[in-house]
Amino acid sequence: MQWEFTNDRAISLQIVEIVQKGILSGVYPPGSSLPSVRVLAVEAGVNPNTMQKALVELEARGLVHTQRNSGRTVTDDERLIMKLKQQAAASYVEQFFADMRNLGFERADAAAILKSQATSPLEEVG
Repeated sequence: MQWEFTNDRAISLQIVEIVQKGILSGVYPPGSSLPSVRVLAVEAGVNPNTMQKALVELEARGLVHTQRNSGRTVTDDERLIMKLKQQAAASYVEQFFADMRNLGFERADAAAILKSQATSPLEEVG
């Protein structure tokens, strides 16, 4: 897991985003155990209290559950995970359209470019 932080937002919020992305991408599969707060804090290079705050937020979102005496596990609610994946995908697509608008493309033209790229084979770089 990549723990890269910026100075524009609270570290705990960035941790939430990183761990959530790990859950949505399958790094932490449904029902799997998460490393302990201390282990995650060491990996991320943050204070354990900051990591704890982020995990509490993930619990509030329903992505993580605390099991007494056995730590935290990822939700096994695959519908919730899929819903959040679709929301994330929609956000990426909207960012694409915003970036294309900044380049001077209308939404329909940007969609045509996206469709064209989606159906063409990947070109090798190098």
